[in-house]
This record gives sequence, structure tokens and C-alpha cells, in this order.
Amino acid sequence: MHYELSILVPTYNDRCKQLVGELRQQAEAVHLTYEIMVADDGSTDTEVIRENKEICQWEHCRYLQQPKNIGRAAIRNFLAQQAQYDQLLFIDSDMTMIRNDFIVRYLSVGDADVIDGGVAIGGNATLNKNLRYRYEKAAEQEHTAKKRQQKPYSDFHTANFLIRRELMLAHPFDERFRYYGYEDVFFGKQLRTAHIAITHIDNPMGFCTFEDNASFVSKSEEGLRTLHQFQSELQGFSHLLDAVNKLRPWGLLPVIRLWHRLFGNIERRLLIDKPVPLPLFTLYRLGYFLNI
Repeated sequence: MHYELSILVPTYNDRCKQLVGELRQQAEAVHLTYEIMVADDGSTDTEVIRENKEICQWEHCRYLQQPKNIGRAAIRNFLAQQAQYDQLLFIDSDMTMIRNDFIVRYLSVGDADVIDGGVAIGGNATLNKNLRYRYEKAAEQEHTAKKRQQKPYSDFHTANFLIRRELMLAHPFDERFRYYGYEDVFFGKQLRTAHIAITHIDNPMGFCTFEDNASFVSKSEEGLRTLHQFQSELQGFSHLLDAVNKLRPWGLLPVIRLWHRLFGNIERRLLIDKPVPLPLFTLYRLGYFLNI
């Protein structure tokens, strides 16, 4: 079977020339008919923009620049509309190539509507004070292909997935999700509603760059505000909402809400400054959410 593939990379202030180069090498090695498009969602770092523009020098590669930030959902829809081939492979620009047979493994799956390749957490013990690294590493075993296939829709992530273009255009990302968090979760819900199967495989990209603790806490808070905005539509698709629903009959929500008002600032400072136990991060997130 002759395979035609559009590789789509949404980016915002991420250097992705190396990633595109490695994707291009793998596509060329198997004589694939392909294109790689990077869509810049209003980046502000001029040096990053200058470097990313250099991918246009390569055959089959394009760099599309948005004049302003349109949001995580809209930029993916834009890429799908611009793509020319039937199969769309979405890769987040902060991912790292860790397999030299990455493209081949996707091509070998055969006929599938949506394929989620997953993510492997990179890094090492030198990052043991980095909250994002510790959080992702602790959760890694829950995101194996086998585990993801048990909950194929609620455990779907958009960092590394393949989808048929006609399906993507028929079921685009919900562009109300402009800010960080949960656009991928809601997309999984849309696919379930439309009875579109998701196949989870072990073909990860590497997640190897981790923001500092202050940035991660702020990003987590932004995600919680997104979750709060769409909570009625995300019931059953969020571990935090599940926790809220379990705690409610016990009358614990007002206690956690008050605890956060009294000690939330202290918790936040500890999360940023020290490698505290991860359950404190869970408590902080729960308290923050309940106080929105």
C-alpha cells in the first residue's frame, strides 16, 4: 500500500528544527510521500522564530506563521485544513525523537481511524527537584499502551497521534479551548460520542524538557481554570473531577476549600522551592480548583 502522510507540528516558542529534521530523515528513509508543516501560533521569541523558519529550506517542509495566538485547539484545526494528505500525524513541538523506527511503526499498524503512540518521560535523577519531571515520572506507568487501551478515550493525548484527515475535519478540536489544558481530553470525548475507535500503541515520543517549578505551577493553575470552565462537559474524563465527586458525600469539600484559603500560599511556595511529596501537589490542585 502506498502511504501518504502529513506530519503536523503546532508550536509556540519552541525550537523544533531538530525534531523536523529527524522526522524528515525517517520519512525519506522509507521513500514516503509526505509533507511536514510547522504552524507557529503567534510565538514571541524572535530567535526561535528565526531558527524555525529555516525548515523551509528543506523539500516537503513548510513553516506557517500566525500573526497572533489563536489557541491550542484552533492551531491544530488550521493544520488539518492546510494538510494535503489523507493521514495526519500530529506531534507537539516540545517532543523529542527517541526511536529510529518511529514513522515505520505508525505505518505498520494498518487501517485505523485514530492511533495514539504515547509519550515516554526522559530525563534522569538530576531532575529530582523538578516538579514537572517528578509528576510525569510518577504517572508514567499509568500511560503504557496497555493501560491506555483500557480507557481509550479518557486517556487520549494529542502530543503524538495519527488520525484520518476526513475524521479530523468532521470532528475538529473545540476552539472554545483557547488556554492550557483539556482540549485533548474533550477531543477524546468527541471521538467516543461519534463512535470512532482509538488504537493505543507503544510508539512514544520523548518528553525530555521540563519547565521550572514556578512555571509548571502557574500552568497547572491555568489548566484548572480551564477544567472549571468546562467541568460539566468533562465529567468522567478528569481524575480531579472524579476525586471531587468522591469527596462530596463525605462533606470534605468545604474543609479542603478552607484549608486552601489558609495554607494555599504556603503550599504553593513549598511546591516551587522544595521537592515536597507529590500528594501535596494533589492537595494544592484540589484546593485551588475548589476556590475558583
